[in-house]
Amino acid sequence: MSTRTERLRDPGHRAERATAILDTAADLLLRHGYRRVTIDDVATGANIGKGTVYLHWKTRDQLFTAVFEREVLSAIGELRQALRQDPHVCLLHRFACTYFLAIAHRPLLRGFLLADAELLGKLTASRDSSGDDRHIAMSRGYLELLAEHGLLRDDMTPAEIGYAYQATFEGFLHQEATAPADGLDQRADLLARTVRRGFESDRALPDTELRDIAAAATALLTDLIDADRAETGLH
Repeated sequence: MSTRTERLRDPGHRAERATAILDTAADLLLRHGYRRVTIDDVATGANIGKGTVYLHWKTRDQLFTAVFEREVLSAIGELRQALRQDPHVCLLHRFACTYFLAIAHRPLLRGFLLADAELLGKLTASRDSSGDDRHIAMSRGYLELLAEHGLLRDDMTPAEIGYAYQATFEGFLHQEATAPADGLDQRADLLARTVRRGFESDRALPDTELRDIAAAATALLTDLIDADRAETGLH
């Protein structure tokens, strides 16, 4: 067996090569946009053959979907780290603010999410629907956790709050398409105040209970991250 063949089949080298391809694709997408970047561009940028890219992803959309999924995993990982550092992030308004900033500070992820519906649809169409189901289930579990501890208003069901909260969060996110470059922290704070006034109760929590809720929310995110990584092969 040739040395080149051995390297192609070596799992460590394959993972390293996949990371290099994703890094190159992400850089090109950020600089040139989805419609202008080709597989040839990615292969040239990564200093590999076009066929090598196709060993990892069969189509251009699958490759760019992997870039998108890696960005999402990174943002969720940042949210989990914030929860580990500060239990108050488990509160819905802090959770929303932290995740909003995690997305906004990732220009590529923000670009994907603010793209036209046709583009986002093409990327998400190649994803396994079980991934979307996991994210929906995690969000539902998180809101139910808050409701169980009396942290959400009691005149709406968790499902109703989930719908209204998601609409609010996505509305703020989409407004970033036309927002000025400065003032991001102020807009994140406005989102937090809107969520707090619209969906939360006034209950004050003892520190021990707050830490327990934060640990449970962290576990929900960890399960989601682990499942997404297992399905996509991303790390």
